[in-house]
Amino acid sequence: MSASLINKPSTESHSTHTKRSKHKLLSALTMGASIAAVGALSMTTPTLANAKTIQASSADYNFTIEDKYKGSATRNLSKSGNLWKYEVNARVAGIATASQNSAFTIVGNNVNPTQASTTYKLFGFGRTHNLNFNAGKKQVASTYKGKTVNLKMAQQAFDDLSLEVQIRQDLLNGKFSGNYYMAKKNEIEKTPFKKSGNTKITVPAGTFDTVRVDRIHEDNSRSTSFWLAPSLDYLPVKVSQVNDGKKMDLELTKVN
Repeated sequence: MSASLINKPSTESHSTHTKRSKHKLLSALTMGASIAAVGALSMTTPTLANAKTIQASSADYNFTIEDKYKGSATRNLSKSGNLWKYEVNARVAGIATASQNSAFTIVGNNVNPTQASTTYKLFGFGRTHNLNFNAGKKQVASTYKGKTVNLKMAQQAFDDLSLEVQIRQDLLNGKFSGNYYMAKKNEIEKTPFKKSGNTKITVPAGTFDTVRVDRIHEDNSRSTSFWLAPSLDYLPVKVSQVNDGKKMDLELTKVN
């Protein structure tokens, strides 16, 4: 939400306010499912001949939204042949659920997404957003509410989950650049990040040495920080997000 809307006197109806509150809950829930955030080298960047590759994994998380809603999330990264699949599910019991999945290959250091899907539900009603990547045509087909938009991909663009894997690959191979691109519903958005140092943190799963990565927001009322553990192939062990004064915290509880 922009600063101008925050400062504007409210004339909205109770129904409109309720819809916005639901939207914020779903956005935060999706963030709980997808702690992704970063990724993408140029489409013309050469691969690394001896690049390190992250390992398949499964992990559980707890998250809290506005110190009011408590939920849980599971994340499973698997590989079959050359195809990787990343599946994430989150829920606030009795209220909302969110699920995400992404399919991609990894060539050298580069993550090449093929398709992705995000579905969220609130009290049984929700929406699905699908992405289909065509590297040959350098475009992404984004489908939402029955409408498909073809987005031009001048630079390699990623969905949330493959973005997370790409940034982990970059950190693993010393290739983090801070300049990344994310495929949204109607556009491909430049999404800059920065490293903010190393720190040791304690979460329910234990104590970890981490690298902190922050997303650079144009809106000062928003902040997003990720603590990634080198010992777990830079798996996120903690995420903290503030959006329009509403805070969401997510922490790792178990690595399976």
